[in-house]
Amino acid sequence: MSSSQEAIALATVFIKKCSSVKTLKKARQIHAQVITSIPAGGRSPYLNNNILSMYSRCGSVLEAHQVFDEMPQRSIVSYNALIAAYSHSSNAYMVFELLTRMSREGFTPNGPTFTSLLQASCCFGDATLGSALHAQIVKLDFMSDTLVQTSLLGMYSDFGDLESSKNVFSSMVWKDAMAWNSIIVGHMKNDKIMQGLCFYGGMVKAGALPTPFTYSMVLTACSKLHQHDVGQVTHARLIVSGTPTDLPLQNALLNMYSSCGDTEMEIKVFKQIKNPDLVSWNSMLSALAGKKDAEKCVEMFIHLRKVSLIKPDHYTFAIVISATRSLPACSYGRPLHCQVIKSGFDVSVYVGSTLVSMYFENRDCESAQKLLTLIASKDVVFWTEMITGYARMGDGENAIRCFREMSQEHKIDSFAVSIALSACADLTASKQGDMIHCQAVKRGYDLEMNVCGSLIDMYAKSGDLKSAELILSNVKTPDLKCWNSMLLAYGHHGKAESAFRIFDEIVKHGLIPDDVTYLSMLATCNHCGLVDKGKFIWSSMKQKGLVPGSKHYSCLVNLLSRAGLLTEAEATIMDLDSTSRTFSFEVWRTLLSSCVDRRNLEVGNRVAERIVNANKEDSAGYVLLTNLYALMDRWDDVSKMRRKIRGLVGEKDAGLSWIELVSGAHVFSSGDKTHPEVDELQTELLSLQQNLMKPEEEDSF
Repeated sequence: MSSSQEAIALATVFIKKCSSVKTLKKARQIHAQVITSIPAGGRSPYLNNNILSMYSRCGSVLEAHQVFDEMPQRSIVSYNALIAAYSHSSNAYMVFELLTRMSREGFTPNGPTFTSLLQASCCFGDATLGSALHAQIVKLDFMSDTLVQTSLLGMYSDFGDLESSKNVFSSMVWKDAMAWNSIIVGHMKNDKIMQGLCFYGGMVKAGALPTPFTYSMVLTACSKLHQHDVGQVTHARLIVSGTPTDLPLQNALLNMYSSCGDTEMEIKVFKQIKNPDLVSWNSMLSALAGKKDAEKCVEMFIHLRKVSLIKPDHYTFAIVISATRSLPACSYGRPLHCQVIKSGFDVSVYVGSTLVSMYFENRDCESAQKLLTLIASKDVVFWTEMITGYARMGDGENAIRCFREMSQEHKIDSFAVSIALSACADLTASKQGDMIHCQAVKRGYDLEMNVCGSLIDMYAKSGDLKSAELILSNVKTPDLKCWNSMLLAYGHHGKAESAFRIFDEIVKHGLIPDDVTYLSMLATCNHCGLVDKGKFIWSSMKQKGLVPGSKHYSCLVNLLSRAGLLTEAEATIMDLDSTSRTFSFEVWRTLLSSCVDRRNLEVGNRVAERIVNANKEDSAGYVLLTNLYALMDRWDDVSKMRRKIRGLVGEKDAGLSWIELVSGAHVFSSGDKTHPEVDELQTELLSLQQNLMKPEEEDSF
């Protein structure tokens, strides 16, 4: 072997090594060494093709093209290398330009050429061109080429033509792992995930060995479908097969277990990762946040900061802040906000949205408003969080103000419109509601279900039932929220017949009434005093397998109590306490209040005893019982109750009152017994109180 041949062989080894590591700086150094050590005439086409391919693999298509232009002799391999480079860089125009030039020079496309051309046709988005290439492949007899067949599979999948893709796949005599991967990923990309999993099953049955990429695809599919069992079987097969697990595959495993709620297994997988990247850490944090385990989520975040050189990104902070938003802001939210500022994400709208949500959750509107001022570029999510936050705080005016500012930036979605309309409904601000309705019509949101429901609610609360009915009639197929909104509107306005008609319509349309539907019906019966119908609705709800909540019980108890059925109401609450195993203070107080109205001391004593035994520091129960004793002229018991209430309330600065008489000003406080004429005053007060408690028909004047 001559020295020139040795130099070429050595250069070729270095070039191939550089191509595999894809380092452009090294590629240029090697090329420079070739130029200085081997004369242009001594460089073989093989060497030049390798240099061209090296630049292509290192991502420098222009330098590859320059090498191509300087080559004294070009072959089909040279053209294929440059066409592949342009195809990988998505420059379809240059691919077909080179194809034309290649044909002029008398070269006929071969398998590798067609592989690149098929990829380029996807860049053009031209299915007709793809079909023409397929016809040419058949004509030139390249259909037996596995790479060409696999490229055809990928092309048809990219165009969404799964039938043609399956036809090509069926025609393949020998299917390697790449072909199976192509047909699987094609179905998954086109939202045919179950069919993709079926092809994976076929791959296993056919004896083809899945690659790490295959397992990653299948695990991702299991994540989307929450198929925990299939995911576990796939994980087991991965372990048994001995397939090497790279980081993307391990992250796919983490994501699968996270999506399926198996945090225990996710932690085990995470511990096996030697060098987890940020995707791995974020997946673990997201799983803990999803489990509502805020403290462990924060612990892991602190662990990330201590043991890893990886810096959290805006997604990391968003996860942790979301996880801790229901906890006191001073303990978690504010320190995390400080970390956000230090890390330079304080102007990130993505993190800002979660911070806004956290501050509103902690009822800190001022801090949320500061973020609104700080973040310059606000997206739809950020504005919606602001509107939702103010609406939940009962601050409808600020919610509508934020909606106005949002609309000025032309960033409105249907959800923001729905929340703003709900704020108008709470304020009964019909003018503002009409304005937002106009915005909804302009943007085409007026027929979306969530907006329709809010429009009905807004007009109903403003007293405009006709407009609410008109909106419902314009909806072709109303969903349950729309029907519920109309049902609630009729209930508020005491239109029981219309409410029951809507209830029948819900059933006729094939919709299943939910807990909101039944709550609206019970509220209607309560509002109109329809005891029998209320009992019927209650029975119907239980027959449908729906578990009544405390609000449902409160409605029924109120309905029964107002009808004087106090014992039956008491039995109903006993049923609630036995099923929920939690004491329902609000429902019991509702019954006690009715006992006061009905002057039923027997039931009232039992109810008050239950309230007091459940919470001896609950002053509301004592107050209601005091009122009941007063109505029954049991003044000694009234005095005892008042002393108990004073003990519960605790020592406070006494509020002073005074009365000015001829003899001077007399100052006294609540419960004051220091006045010299206290006995006469107490007697006179009791006499006045007795007269005030008498029914109107007993008045003598």
